[in-house]
Amino acid sequence: MQMQTLTLRAAPSARRPEPPASSANLSAARCLLRVPRPLRRRRPRSLRASASLDQEVKEVAGSPAPSGKSSQATRRDVRNIAIVAHVDHGKTTLVDSMLRQAKVFRDNQVVQERIMDSNDLERERGITILSKNTSITYKGTKINIIDTPGHSDFGGEVERVLNMVEGVLLVVDSVEGPMPQTRFVLKKALEFGHAVVVVVNKIDRPSARPEFVVNSTFELFIELNATDEQCDFQTVYASGIKGKAGLSPDNLADDLGPLFEAILRCIPEPRIEKDGALQLLVSNTEYDDHKGRIAIGRLHAGELQRGMEVKVCTPDDACRIGKISELFVYQNFSRVPVESVSAGDICAVCGMNDIMIGETIADKVFGTPLPTIKVEEPTVRMSFSINTSPFVGREGKYVTSRNLRDRLYRELERNLAMKVEDGETADTFLVSGRGTLHLTILIENMRREGYEFMIGPPKVINKTVGGKLLEPYEIAAVEVPEEYMGSVVELLGKRRGIMADMEASGPEGTTLLKYKIPTRGLIGLRNAILTASRGRAILNTIFDSYGPWAGDISSRDQGSLVAFEDGSTTSYALLNAQERGLMFVSPGQDVYKGQIVGIHQRPGDLALNVCKKKAATNVRSNKETTVVLDEPLSYSLDDCIEYIQEDEIVEVTPASIRMCKNPKISKKK
Repeated sequence: MQMQTLTLRAAPSARRPEPPASSANLSAARCLLRVPRPLRRRRPRSLRASASLDQEVKEVAGSPAPSGKSSQATRRDVRNIAIVAHVDHGKTTLVDSMLRQAKVFRDNQVVQERIMDSNDLERERGITILSKNTSITYKGTKINIIDTPGHSDFGGEVERVLNMVEGVLLVVDSVEGPMPQTRFVLKKALEFGHAVVVVVNKIDRPSARPEFVVNSTFELFIELNATDEQCDFQTVYASGIKGKAGLSPDNLADDLGPLFEAILRCIPEPRIEKDGALQLLVSNTEYDDHKGRIAIGRLHAGELQRGMEVKVCTPDDACRIGKISELFVYQNFSRVPVESVSAGDICAVCGMNDIMIGETIADKVFGTPLPTIKVEEPTVRMSFSINTSPFVGREGKYVTSRNLRDRLYRELERNLAMKVEDGETADTFLVSGRGTLHLTILIENMRREGYEFMIGPPKVINKTVGGKLLEPYEIAAVEVPEEYMGSVVELLGKRRGIMADMEASGPEGTTLLKYKIPTRGLIGLRNAILTASRGRAILNTIFDSYGPWAGDISSRDQGSLVAFEDGSTTSYALLNAQERGLMFVSPGQDVYKGQIVGIHQRPGDLALNVCKKKAATNVRSNKETTVVLDEPLSYSLDDCIEYIQEDEIVEVTPASIRMCKNPKISKKK
């Protein structure tokens, strides 16, 4: 299939004339299995009712009014877009270049890389965790941009912000092509009926293969049952880090002008409802020490003014009255206070400290609630409990069950994809999320805030349907060099994985393996694959569906080395202990009875004394014995959560992360 037939692009929906029936056009139309249309019809969107501006508004000809008093219109001076992609495909870097070229910053202003990743954890891990808003102005049109996470565990962030936009920029790596998370975010965008502009990013990579990427993306649209109009997507080739874009991979402009033009041309204008009653769906919340809770959302109808009284309601008719104390819009890289906001724009509202995501800010008299935001169910559960180790209270500020409970339930106000339930005891809570990374980010934030607690091993959330036990399955995509493919395939087979596809990947000698594997089999798999491939394999996963129980899965073949008594470790004791396995501790560290101090080289646990001191005698030797110790293993929080098994827990404090045997389970044994 030729390149030109796959990159047929959609011009403006209502202003594109019907192309002449030349042989070239007819041939391209046959390749796409459709006939060119003069109009781009889109799925109706129930959330698009908004009030109009007195200026920059045009009536939509022939569209029926939803009520007898109002008429449909579109707002020409605003575009609302979300940037979605798989992790590490360059979303945030592309936004950086868009902000710079829109003259958001001064010429002499020092701007750090990935400026949208403002969270400390985001900068440390190099990933986007929270969706964030910004805006730029291009040729008199305000473009509201929402940067979204690319990791599958944070899919809930993507799902809720899609309510605020009319179109998305789907960023795809020029080498890897569509990956598991690309499929997820595109599926959600198509379900909303959004317009899609495909951005083939990192086109300057030496091994770039744009034709393959565009073909694969088109096939993904077909697999996801996209409409003909959605399949007729615009393709832009770009290098986010260099700030260049073009409509051809071999002919890039010196800036991102072609990308901005594609946004104005292909992303629909916000549809608003003239003279409609006020409606704003809260899609995000933030907290400010001075302003309190800030609600963020797109104004669907009416005009919002500072100081006005409104009704906060939900579809179940639970309503209350509130007042808008402050009102902001996003301008460049900051929030700017305004007196009023008109329909179609994205704004931030202060004054209602009890407002929640999914609630509707509506007209005090005539307002009606919009449908609430729904996200997919969590698949992994972990237990959180108070710290019961001998070192409790040494390093943490918040250690009681009340502190832990308040913090976990406060997380639910913003994190829609997470659930919290009370456990078997008053000091235990069950926290459910999209994956281990989703929960690990919460744990890391809590320990940095001064909390001290314990967490159990991750467990999948099973379902029983028709008397049959079902468990969650995920699609795992592994990029691995050919020389390590055998070890990785064997490892995935032991985890009950079923191979779905195998193909040559972009770089020379690299193979892409696709497996359908139980979520249970993914726990601890990342480190095992890195070990088997000497750190050269890349694992990506995305939730697929629930399927039959796959049977028992053994995730760890080795036992643990457990401290025999309380005390401080010594070089003398560790010299003998390291013959039994790999150690986690170094000399001079305080340990307690039951703490895991290493990995046993054989199956089963082994208790040993790492605090033993050398006996003092009155016999002098000519030379002291030189103690040579191996470098201890340094496990991160993610590594510890993947390592522990059913009878083990992780102790989390602001300064330390320790693993120990669960005393409750040990007593039962």
